[in-house]
Amino acid sequence: MAQIAIGLGTSHSPLVVTEARMWEQRAISDRSNRELYDRDGKRCTYEDLARSGRRYERESALEHLTGQSRAVQAALDRLAAELAAARPEVVMIVGDDQHELFDAGNMPAVSIFYGDEATTHTFGERSIGDAEFMRVLGQGYAMDQHHRFACDRELACDLIRHLIENGIDIAASSRVSAPDTHGFGHAYGFVLKRLMANVRAPMLPVMLNCYYPPNQPTPARCYAIGRALRAAIESSKLDRRVAIVASGGLSHFVTNEELDNRVLDALNTGHTSELSRLPVELLNSGSSEIRNWIAVAAMFEGVKAKWFEYLPVYRTVAGTGIGLAFARIL
Repeated sequence: MAQIAIGLGTSHSPLVVTEARMWEQRAISDRSNRELYDRDGKRCTYEDLARSGRRYERESALEHLTGQSRAVQAALDRLAAELAAARPEVVMIVGDDQHELFDAGNMPAVSIFYGDEATTHTFGERSIGDAEFMRVLGQGYAMDQHHRFACDRELACDLIRHLIENGIDIAASSRVSAPDTHGFGHAYGFVLKRLMANVRAPMLPVMLNCYYPPNQPTPARCYAIGRALRAAIESSKLDRRVAIVASGGLSHFVTNEELDNRVLDALNTGHTSELSRLPVELLNSGSSEIRNWIAVAAMFEGVKAKWFEYLPVYRTVAGTGIGLAFARIL
């Protein structure tokens, strides 16, 4: 019988694969980002934020960011070590696709990959920073070239069958149709490279459409999908030790500590059903990746997280940045 061996959550921001001195590259993007949302979920500009009140002078200083970067790497080392120690036979990653495998021609709300093997995407001509930043980012995300990785076709098919039979009309794909121009993106490549370096197990990718309207699953639906995934794993007669990883989040590109702490409090107390009631208007832009944590949290209803590390990063004085979070739930 399949069993869940460990449950983890990790941010996969560019800040987790680059040194603090390079974070200014993302700050430059923030100043021209037209997809910023304030802490009430209202669309705004960088100038709006800068005029709104508090200035994050101390928090955005390089010395402070360098200390946060060290804490990030320590948390990732701990996650990687505990994942390896759990000896999983398959690693299910609940992440999102940002026009890497899918595109506007087809963007399923929720999908499972059931091929034997897949490949990662590359950044190609796309750039979100200078040449050094993109080189380090590509390596950290396993997107510097098309990396091949094994997937668990047998268990994926088992889960798809169970979900369909129980009212979750999930999309499914078994191959990367155009490997030269598409592939699995950073939500999966980062976990593969940073957390699975000492894990010899195939991946089982679950993809939620966090980012792109009009078919983003609601928080309640994400929670229902997570519960259904757990039931599907527990119903499988395959002999598997399954690791679960939520990839992404938390709030960005305006750091929202209140929202992030609401997520982490639910994990810390085991009252995960609270997450099904998160206001959908707060899950915009990068903060939409909290949906991946909601789905994974639902798999551990009633379980109090073993530990978590939270780092509210403010990379500009206006308060843009990200809430970086790393957690072991089970």
